[in-house]
Amino acid sequence: MKQKVLFKHCDPAGIVFYPRYFEMMNDCVEAFFDEALQVPFETLHKSGNGSPTAQIETRFARPSYHGDHLVLQLCLSRVGSRSATYRMKALCANETRFDTTATLVHVDSDGKSTPWPDHMRSRMKEYEDQLNDT
Repeated sequence: MKQKVLFKHCDPAGIVFYPRYFEMMNDCVEAFFDEALQVPFETLHKSGNGSPTAQIETRFARPSYHGDHLVLQLCLSRVGSRSATYRMKALCANETRFDTTATLVHVDSDGKSTPWPDHMRSRMKEYEDQLNDT
């Protein structure tokens, strides 16, 4: 996913304010569900299910500045029956800006973990371990 660093992402010094990276990460996950899994969040949520983040760990390697063009790459490193772990990198001109690992859990309308639907899980398996180390 491509993301231009906008004014709204930055602090007064023109550097990305770190919580805004988490918004970008979630935008990338939402785009992944829509484009790769063909299950847009609005469809998933209307069904009473969801996929909240249960764990996240991020290393901020370099700052990003207003006007930078980031490329966010996402791959699934583990797909379980009820959860999936992804790795995401943000690059700007082949320089890593952040590297994150997070776990999503499939939940029902009561917020309890529940198995991924078969069609989603099989699509997820297609995207395991496709992120190159740079």
